[in-house]
Formats: sequence, structure tokens, C-alpha cells
Amino acid sequence: MGETSVEYVVIGCYLAVLVGVGMVFRRFNENVSDYFRNGCKGTWWLVGSSAFMTAFSAWTFSGAAGAAYEAGWSVLVIYLANSVGFAINGLFLAKWFRQIRAITGPEVIRLRFGISTQQFYAWMSFVMQTLYSSLHLLGLAIFCSAVFGYKIEQVIVVVGAVVLIYSLIGGSWAVTATDFLQTLILIPITILVGVLCLVKLGGVGALFQGIQNMGLSSAYGVFNAPDQFPLRAYTYAWAIAMLLKNVIGYNTLTSAQRYFLVKDGREAQKAAWLGFVLMTAGAFIWFIPPMTARLLFHAEVMAVDIPKAAEAAYAIASLNVLPLGMTGLMVVAMFAATMSSMDSGLNRNAAIFTNDIYPTLCRLFGRAAMQGKSLMRLGQVFSAVFGVCIVSIATYFANTEGRGVFEHMLNIGALLALPMAVPALMGLFIRTSPSWAAIVTVCVTLIPSAFGFFSAELFGETWSFQQKVFINLTVGIVVYLLTMPFWNRTPEVYRRQAQDFFDRMLTPVDFEKEIGIPNDLRQLKIIGSFAAVIGGVICTLVLLPNPLIGRLGILFVGGFVLGVGGVFIWLGKRSELEAPRIEAAD
Repeated sequence: MGETSVEYVVIGCYLAVLVGVGMVFRRFNENVSDYFRNGCKGTWWLVGSSAFMTAFSAWTFSGAAGAAYEAGWSVLVIYLANSVGFAINGLFLAKWFRQIRAITGPEVIRLRFGISTQQFYAWMSFVMQTLYSSLHLLGLAIFCSAVFGYKIEQVIVVVGAVVLIYSLIGGSWAVTATDFLQTLILIPITILVGVLCLVKLGGVGALFQGIQNMGLSSAYGVFNAPDQFPLRAYTYAWAIAMLLKNVIGYNTLTSAQRYFLVKDGREAQKAAWLGFVLMTAGAFIWFIPPMTARLLFHAEVMAVDIPKAAEAAYAIASLNVLPLGMTGLMVVAMFAATMSSMDSGLNRNAAIFTNDIYPTLCRLFGRAAMQGKSLMRLGQVFSAVFGVCIVSIATYFANTEGRGVFEHMLNIGALLALPMAVPALMGLFIRTSPSWAAIVTVCVTLIPSAFGFFSAELFGETWSFQQKVFINLTVGIVVYLLTMPFWNRTPEVYRRQAQDFFDRMLTPVDFEKEIGIPNDLRQLKIIGSFAAVIGGVICTLVLLPNPLIGRLGILFVGGFVLGVGGVFIWLGKRSELEAPRIEAAD
């Protein structure tokens, strides 16, 4: 069996396992709460790993790797800013978010600002989630086509279909379970690639020496001079802007939904701290390969036929250092990074339409909305429709001259993200703002955001990233604050609603009274079993012809996944044995 055949077998087995996860976890779904937020029974390690996986896409191994290839350690700022966002969640906000007791982000907006603002955010979020999911899928397909030789349409259809199947069947339970399993694979494979790159270089000291020998010490500094890169990128101002943007993105009312799945506030904080640990560790591991590619494989990287060749740096480094059979797992890691974003987007989109848009449309047309299991089935129908839309949009652009449109639409997303985030952050801490404060703030802030987007055409000079962030933040904050004097003119009903929101958010969750019986043991045993199977299959790759270091690398990855699976199975069985003893003692 040739190397390409081994890769396809590895990828095929992995995708089959994901579908199997969806089939198993469909038994966990009885209603909308189960289907869209794990019935609030998700364990902290399950939800924390899912939050970590959805925090990035394959862009980490392409776009961010390209930035590391050009600017070295500067790219750490992006991911350490994510870590700061997780840390703030862990300190107190994750607990607050869980205690809101909602299903979707727009529902949180309704509880805080009312129905009009909810509908505004619901439709905006719905469109953006669909767009981002299709663009992530297309970006993965274009990258895999150029670097690994896969056909773009095949990647789109196969990956999209697999995500649709397990998300449709298993709901958020399948989404979080697959995210956890993908985390188990991502961690050891990226560690292995990083270590093998250092071995190829001759050690950590050789990495720094190579940077110095190639005259990259200045460009690879964490902070750079304003004239080092275009648009004053990777400077102190750029780093501050990136920190503000990412931290705000992690700590708004609309970002609360990642913690609705856990049992209570304490579990939510633990999930956030897990995300912090994984993101921080990853920041120092993920970008060794692209820097290695700059030092050792520069010509190969520049020969890749994609719009920005530097974005192939991680893949080229992986292809040069990984043993036979492990390239397929590296592709799996890249698939995982995108699939985790796509499956969460798909599930959240279906939740928004089912929970926020559909009931409003029913009221508008005088129809009775579905309830219970019927509503859950409707959510599954919405999931199927949105999944087909995502695959269709990605396929459409893949078959047209849509590469430029692809970049343009990503910029449109950036145009809207910060203006929508500012009031969602302010409303979390400021109680005395009118119900229309968020909509007005978004609309006004979109004006300077549009100026920044079209700055080259309007002013003859493109605004830098930091200019856009500082201007949009300043305008958004000022506008929101200017709405506060109107609080005294708001109806008493709205004032009570705002007070009820904050009381609700600060009231601890009583899991036994509000939710009922946990299913931690089932989660441990099922996910542990899947992990053990995956780890065992990976270990069989040691039979392929490889040098000793390659075989050891395979055993490290397979052993890591198998070991975690074994520990989970053991913990599940031990807890089962201890439960009767505790009940007898009571």
C-alpha cells in the first residue's frame, strides 16, 4: 500500500468514527434543550475542549502559519490574546454566562434588551454563521487542493456531508463529543510535528541560531518597528489592538452560549480554564513548524500554487518531517480545526432559527409554534437545510472566479464583527441603558467601520488593523454611553426586565432542582471507548516501514489518545462501583 493510499485509509476511518459518534449520541436527545445545549449536562472537560476547538479553524495552520513564517513570534499575540479572553471567562464571566440559563446568544440579547434587538442580532448572526462556515470549508478545500493535491469539490462535499450527518443526528452532544475527540488527536500530532521540526533543526538553540544566521532576528521579534511590515503590522499598537479585539470577542453577551452546555457556574469556570491551558500551550507549539519551514524549506513553500505561498508553511514542514502514515493524521488535524468551527456554527444556526426566529415568525403570522420533540425535529430539519446551504455556497465559489470574492466576504465579516460586539460587551456591565442602545450603537459604529473598509478608495490610504479597531471601539463606546441619559425615559416594564436579567445572571444554578440527574458516567464511558478505538487504530500504523523516530512518534500519538480513552473508561467503571457503596452508607 502506497503512502497516498495509507493517507486515504486514515482519513476515511477518522470520518467514519465521527459519523459513529453522531449515531451513538442521538440517544441523548429528547428535546430542544438536549439538542442545542446538551440538556445543560455537559461535563467541564467536554465543553472546555469544544470551546477551545471552536476558537480557531484551519486558518491556524494556514493564515496564522503564514504570519509566523513571515513575522515569527509576533503571531503569539493573537493566540495569547485568546488565552486572556479564556482567563477572564474563568475568573468570573463563564459562571455569569451559564447562570443566564439561555439556549442561544440572541436569546440572551432578548433577556437584556428586548425582542427588537434580539431579532436584529438573530438575523445578523444567522447570516454571518452561514457565511463563515461556508468560507471556512472553502478555505480548507482550496488549501488541501494546493498542498496535498485533493480535489476542491471532493473536500467540500465529503467534509461538509460528514459534519452535516453527525451534527444532524446527534445535535450539540455529537458536536461537543467530536470536538473533544478531535482535541485528543490535535494535541499530540501538533506536539509531534513541533518536536520533529526541532529535531530536524538540531534543537531549540539551533532554531534561534538559524533565525539569527538568516538575518530574521528583527522580523521575528514579538514586537516590530512600524516600517518593518506593511500597514504597521506586528507593532506594539497592533498587539494592543489585537488584544482588545480578541478579549472583547470572548466576553460579550453573544459569546455566552459556549457555556450554556455545562451543569452550573463552577463547571463553566473549569471549562474556561481548560480552554485557557490548551490555547496557551498551543500558542508555543503551533508556530515552530512554519518558522522551521522558513529556515529549511523556503523554496518548497514558495513553489506552492496558492495566492499567498507562505500559508503553506505548516503543511510543507509536516510533509517533510512526519513518518509514513502520519501525514493523513496531519490532514485530519486540519480537517478537525475547520470541522469544529463548522459543526458549532451549524448547530448554533439551527438553534437561532428554531429558538429565536421561528417563534417570532409564528407570532407574526398568527400560527401556533411547535413544542417539545416536534420542535426538536424541526431543529433537525433546519440543520439539514443550513448544512446543504453551507456546502452549496462553498461549492459555488469553488466553481467560479470567486477567490477574490472569498477574501472580500471575509472582510465583510470583519466589518460587522466589532460593531456588533461593543454593545454586547457594554450591556453586560452597564444596567442603565435603554432597550434601543445596542441597535443604535451598531448602526452608528458601522459608519467608521465602513470608512475603514473602503479607506483606500475614500482616502487614498488603507487604514491599518489597529486604526480600525481603535476608531471602532472609541465610537462604539462613546455612542453607547451617550444613550445612558435616556434610561430615565424608559418604561417601567423594561427597567424590571433589565433588573431581572442581572438578578438571573448572578443567581447560582441549582443543578438538581433545575436540571435533574447528571449523566457524567455515560459521557466518560462512551467518549473513552471511542478514544480507545481511535488510539488503537493509530498505534497499528507502527507496522508501516519507518525509521525508529517515526515509529516512536506514531506510538506517542496513538498512545496518548489510547491512554486518555483507557483512563476515561476506568474512571467510568470505578464511579459505577463506588455509587452503590455511597448510597448504602447514606
